[in-house]
Amino acid sequence: MIVQSRKGNRLGIILFLLPVLTLFTLYFIYPLGFVFVTSTLDWNGIGTPQFVGLQNFLDNFQTRTFQISVRNNFIWLFALGFVQIGLAALVAILLARKPRGWRFLRTVYFLPNVISQVAIAMMWAALYNAEYGAINQFLEMIGLENLTHNWLGEISTALPSILIQQVLYIGYFMIIILASTMSIPESFYEAAEIDGANVLQQEIFITLPMIKDILVTTMTLAMAYGLRHFEATFLLTNGGPANSTSVLGIQLYKELSALDYGHANAIGATLVILGILMIVTIRAIGSRGAAADRMQ
Repeated sequence: MIVQSRKGNRLGIILFLLPVLTLFTLYFIYPLGFVFVTSTLDWNGIGTPQFVGLQNFLDNFQTRTFQISVRNNFIWLFALGFVQIGLAALVAILLARKPRGWRFLRTVYFLPNVISQVAIAMMWAALYNAEYGAINQFLEMIGLENLTHNWLGEISTALPSILIQQVLYIGYFMIIILASTMSIPESFYEAAEIDGANVLQQEIFITLPMIKDILVTTMTLAMAYGLRHFEATFLLTNGGPANSTSVLGIQLYKELSALDYGHANAIGATLVILGILMIVTIRAIGSRGAAADRMQ
């Protein structure tokens, strides 16, 4: 009877999972396999594909624009993973103390996340405009004309300008970290205060250790967003000037527009591989940190 019950449960589990597995296979496994297979082909999407092995990957890595794009992707990855998450954690910890107007500030910080990325990019394009942009107008108004720039048109300022406008939107991760921070029992802080710990010591020795796992999770998400970054750079500079702000997503788009599916999907496969390596690395570091905590 027990054997029959287990078989019945197993059959039920398979039947419940079958629709999800079917959809997962059709909309993820198959497209992913298609990308890796076509990355080994010389194909324009119309004619007969020719197998070229790893030549598309070699061609990409020998291209200066591709090298710049990989570098910029890693800059985005670390900027979002460390700077954006650092700012989000700082604001979340401050709001968790429930200062006056904290609910209003929480809403304000999260508001950009409900606005289209296209609209936000167009707003920043207007702010950065060399002739009538608000940033240059403000610098001129306060007598700092020498600091005005063509922010998106100069190699020295284009990438930092795009990074700044993206890193500042901390609302999504701030809400996640804030929820975790506010779930910490107040008794922990009360006991620490009785023992003479000041606010900074409470945050360092209570809050940060308690939210460490959620910080790792948000950092992973932010780095994944940085690795697949596309919209803001495409809308603001399209990878210019002189490809100085190019990222792999833009290179992939340009190769697809040129009907070079082999090189385009080789870039896509590279993004997938980099993403897997990033996740494995973060999980390994997180597991090592958890093991160290248990030993203590």
